[in-house]
Amino acid sequence: MEIHIAGENALIIYFGEQTSPEVSVQVQQAEVLLRQSLGDVLVDLVPSYASLLVIFDVYRCDHLHVRQIIGSTLTDLSDATASEGRLVTLPVYYGSDAGPDLESLAQRAGLTVAEVIDLHAGMEYRVYAIGFAPGFAYLGEVDERIAAPRLSTPRQKVPRGAVAIADRQTAVYPAESPGGWNLIGLCPQRMFDPEAEPTMPVQVGDRVKFNPIDKSEFLVLGGELPGEIV
Repeated sequence: MEIHIAGENALIIYFGEQTSPEVSVQVQQAEVLLRQSLGDVLVDLVPSYASLLVIFDVYRCDHLHVRQIIGSTLTDLSDATASEGRLVTLPVYYGSDAGPDLESLAQRAGLTVAEVIDLHAGMEYRVYAIGFAPGFAYLGEVDERIAAPRLSTPRQKVPRGAVAIADRQTAVYPAESPGGWNLIGLCPQRMFDPEAEPTMPVQVGDRVKFNPIDKSEFLVLGGELPGEIV
């Protein structure tokens, strides 16, 4: 574990050089413990793949004080083991009208479209981080046979609910936004709803599995097919 200054009122804790289920659970445990031990000096905690950003009230304490609390609180995290987390199942309509990169990804991988769908839907993914936009959950890891680099030219508009792959990560776009991931389907489940409780169906540490559905079921579940995605 390494602790570095990340601003006048922030420290960042690194738990490893790359992510893994074990590192991810250390991040989760540290977030819970520090939320308790820092008390009213804490402004926010921002977890990521292998790090945790600690933002504190600079009028109540300084870097040294917070570093001491972190050190004394997180002494036993080295023995953390990956927890199962909740299993969240998300429906996905796979198809060329829902995922414009599905066929090209299959061709590049030397697989059929059906094989790509089976491989993508056949895995359980861990929620390693939530970022980029509210509800954008970074899920890993996809089968290496369907791993795909980001597009050389990002799209200006990726529709809400787009299911995508980039390298060995997969995700569901929570809202329409620019994006350079490979689009393979659409999910009717809202990944972020500010009026719902909770606002997101997944959190860091959860497990996600995708359930293939057909177009009619997608529409019944509230999904919307966008116009042409270019």
